[in-house]
Amino acid sequence: MKYNLPAILLKGLITLPDQEIKLEINNKYSKKTIETSRREYSGKVLVVCPKNYKEEEPDVSDLPKVGVVAEVISSVKLPNGNDRVVLKGIKRVAAIKYFNSKKSRDVLLSKVEDIELPKLNQKEKEASKRKLTTLLRKYIKSNPSISNSILAQISHVSNLDTLTDMIATFMPLSFSKKLDLMQEINSNKRAKILIEDIMVELEIIALENKIDEDLKKELDNQQKEFILKEKIKFIKKELGEKSGKEVEIDEILSELDNKDYPENIKSRIIKETKKYEMVSEISPESSMIKNYIDTLLNLPWNKSTQDEKDIKEVEKKLNSTHYGLSDIKKRIVEFLYLKKINPDINTPILCLVGPPGVGKSTFASSIASALNRKFIKISVGGLNDSSELLGHRKTYVGSAPGKIINAYAKCESNNPLILIDEVDKMVKDYKGDPASTLLDILDINQNKNFVDNYLEEPFDLSKTFFILTANNIYNIPPELRDRLEIIELNSYTEFDKENIAKKHILPRLYDLYKINKNDITINNKELRMIINSYTKEPGVRDLERILDTLYRKVIINETKKPIIITDKLINKYLGKPEYEQLIFSNWKVGCVNCLACTYGGGEVLPVEMCFVNSASPSITGLLGESMKESIYVINSYVSSNLDTFKINEEDFKRPMHIHFLDGSTPKDGSSAGLSAVTVMLSLLKNKVVPRNVAMTGEMTLSGNVLKIGMLKEKLIAAYNAKIKKVYIPKANEADLDDIPDIIKNKMEIKLVSDYIEIYNDLF
Repeated sequence: MKYNLPAILLKGLITLPDQEIKLEINNKYSKKTIETSRREYSGKVLVVCPKNYKEEEPDVSDLPKVGVVAEVISSVKLPNGNDRVVLKGIKRVAAIKYFNSKKSRDVLLSKVEDIELPKLNQKEKEASKRKLTTLLRKYIKSNPSISNSILAQISHVSNLDTLTDMIATFMPLSFSKKLDLMQEINSNKRAKILIEDIMVELEIIALENKIDEDLKKELDNQQKEFILKEKIKFIKKELGEKSGKEVEIDEILSELDNKDYPENIKSRIIKETKKYEMVSEISPESSMIKNYIDTLLNLPWNKSTQDEKDIKEVEKKLNSTHYGLSDIKKRIVEFLYLKKINPDINTPILCLVGPPGVGKSTFASSIASALNRKFIKISVGGLNDSSELLGHRKTYVGSAPGKIINAYAKCESNNPLILIDEVDKMVKDYKGDPASTLLDILDINQNKNFVDNYLEEPFDLSKTFFILTANNIYNIPPELRDRLEIIELNSYTEFDKENIAKKHILPRLYDLYKINKNDITINNKELRMIINSYTKEPGVRDLERILDTLYRKVIINETKKPIIITDKLINKYLGKPEYEQLIFSNWKVGCVNCLACTYGGGEVLPVEMCFVNSASPSITGLLGESMKESIYVINSYVSSNLDTFKINEEDFKRPMHIHFLDGSTPKDGSSAGLSAVTVMLSLLKNKVVPRNVAMTGEMTLSGNVLKIGMLKEKLIAAYNAKIKKVYIPKANEADLDDIPDIIKNKMEIKLVSDYIEIYNDLF
């Protein structure tokens, strides 16, 4: 039977039937192929591997005539923009031809045909199977690096086809060899190839064993040298001279007597010291034992810092380093107040959530300083190996404690403030699940007896003040988010940035460059001009960099004092403004502002729509599945209410193109429904929606407006973009209590529960 399947090219990676592989896809062609497979071909895809896998763009004629049909088990979008895809091979098929899809030139299709397997002699098949199984057992027994779990897997396999594919999957074969095995249809021939390869491997192992024997003879000679050295040590001992190791042991025992260690740790150090004394200095185990003893000695088992008890002093320190952030400051003060009442109260586990640059990490450092605690930062962004947190077993060469225990060793205190940064960017894969490991570390009921794999002894984490940071609360694993006390740090308004610049950034610059603040001054008007025209961020990192650039150039080039920074000086040293005051300058029919939230905080995203002459409507702007579905919903909503909106049916049937700016930024979520309806009605009714109007919210087919998240971030973005009127879901009315008064006073915020309210107001 012949049929079509999308084809995906895996360079240098062979897929066999019944084999499951994990891929991380970063090119648009492969992503499009996987999407097409899941959408139109029930998740089936033809996996082929070009013979010359170094060729960047192989010709279709060079593609193999045999491939493997695979099923897409799962496809997950990663924070870095790549797709993690799991494929499972099903069967070999013949690839008759390859051609591009008519729907998308980016997708390569193939016409394939099921292969009729050759009929083999049953006795010959059985003989091949027995020989292959016998050699495999011998190979696994001879090679300790190969797991014998494969034997359990193949013990119930009676089919020679399946057996050869399973063995070929784990055997250390070359790329070309595996490619030949994949393209070989005759299972008996595949068995003979594998038998030959295993026999070659057995011969290699025999040669390696011979080499080991030769090395052993050399080591025997070295042993003689060792005995002579030991005799010399004995002579020195008789003469009253101590060896280097004996001096080290004396120092270890002296430190045990002079410092405070728990009894179980003292016993463990003494036990390890005795072992160290017995081991030869030239043995690799000697350094491993010594490193372990040093780790136990250097950890602050009973060493703490004294917390600052003056609450007013703590408040003063926090206010001196950071502007605003009232929620987290109040929480710290509450903790100190309750700590006075009950010294044994559990330390809170806080998670600061907010866009980049709003001061999450620096404020955590300021908290540590204000509380008089040691501070250390651990970054877990991109972490996918649990062992980096839990440590490695000390039996391995080069093993060491995990990041957590290392943090205590560095700060020399058992009650530090540890910042665990970027918990929303941890990765879960075959290496482990760091989020689950963090649960044990942060759980106040369990972390009193935290055991690092390397340490093998319980260490008390309960005195530690853990603060976590994240950019997006929804990317924090749910099981971890449930244990955290979330505190949101929102974007700064124009006036927040102005105050931060005057109270914190500029004083630091005056101090850094050793200048008097009266020698170089900048007025509020010029400062706001820099904020609005040269920065576009939720935090103040760019603002700090730009002010530093400006002051540095003014100090070097302007010698006449005092200097007042004017618009002319700003343009001279910073160049032309990078950002316009208004988001979208070419405003006309079919334009609406949508409020959304991205990685960098709140954004005002213009939405455009126009009539086109193509056969079908278009949706662009790098949209995710949720936003695409929103477009389908609003299309049906408008279609069912043509009379209400007084729209001609013929106009509605004309193909339209909707585009969300900017096209290079991926977008997804449930905030675009209202703006999508409005931009469509603006086009169909030929009515311009005011450029200072914006909206956010999702809606149903019947027009009901649904609640959204991150309202504060969106309204701050609207305020910074000079938006005067905003439509938000009525279900978010309670969230307005968290909105700064300056925003509510300067901007008209309209609560709507049905889209018809927006229609009546704008049209």
